[in-house]
Amino acid sequence: MPVASQHCGRELNVMFNRHNWLGIQRQTVSHAEKLLATLGGTVSIALVYGLSAALLDGAAAQLLLASMGASAVLLFAVPHGPLSQPWPLLGGHLVGATIGVSCALLPLPLALNAALAVGMTIGMMHLLRCTHPPGGATALTAVIGGAAVHELGFYFVIAPVALNALALLTVAVAFNYPLRTRRYPAALAIAAEAQRTAAAPATPPPIEHAHLVAALSEIDSYLDISEHDLLRIYQLATQFADAEVVEHPPLQVGSCYSNGRFGGEWEVREVRALPTVPRARVEFAIVAGARRRQCGNCSLSTFQRWAAHEVSRDENSWRPVAQTGAAEMPQVPD
Repeated sequence: MPVASQHCGRELNVMFNRHNWLGIQRQTVSHAEKLLATLGGTVSIALVYGLSAALLDGAAAQLLLASMGASAVLLFAVPHGPLSQPWPLLGGHLVGATIGVSCALLPLPLALNAALAVGMTIGMMHLLRCTHPPGGATALTAVIGGAAVHELGFYFVIAPVALNALALLTVAVAFNYPLRTRRYPAALAIAAEAQRTAAAPATPPPIEHAHLVAALSEIDSYLDISEHDLLRIYQLATQFADAEVVEHPPLQVGSCYSNGRFGGEWEVREVRALPTVPRARVEFAIVAGARRRQCGNCSLSTFQRWAAHEVSRDENSWRPVAQTGAAEMPQVPD
């Protein structure tokens, strides 16, 4: 084979291996994890169907929303994903059902009603922070589900939608709780992990690509994030950290400061009073973290050692406040 052809073939192999155009996930989970996800989905859908048949009359008794099958995939295959948590599950389905029933009543062509139902559901789920993809299928079912659904009217929101969603949630909590790494909701698993890592060193050694791959395998649970995105997040985080000013941030009354830690140790404090006389103490209120809404006080030097940087609330998160003279944050190319 000519050298040029061999070189071209190697380039194509590298390109396809690096970007994986088919989107095949590289995350690996154990066979036990796969079996647990399978059993959880089976038990949850069996319960949903049984409850619907026992508590609903007529044609509605046999109504089994296809969207609940999609929710079961999220709750048992990706139990710690942000789209799988209780509020997205309940809010997504209830919002979708309510909007779907409302759109079905409009004197418009069926296709337009269906499009409006799904589109408005997506927008409302964003506003209410309860994005759950199967909620769009629930809205669509309310429009195109036929006479059996339309006869229920807004009762469709309560039964079978709310009933089925609560059944799924109950099974997910009960099924996953005995397993520490699968505890659901995700807050339970985070709390358990925070206790386990509380004694971790304050300054961990540098993390390499191989360490991230090993960590994904150790978690033994499917994560709704690609290896490429995880690496890019780590790269951004380390570059932001390198660009921050090392000196302690100046303290001001009313400003918020974070200790820059992770997990259960992360905390944000708002300064309520600064010392004006000798031996006076810094008074603060904890506004984010495990001890939220608690107040405390400490010496000025203790607070300065604790505070890694000043932060401000930015819609959904706390972001570091750039100090005067601080280096410009680096940009990471796509």
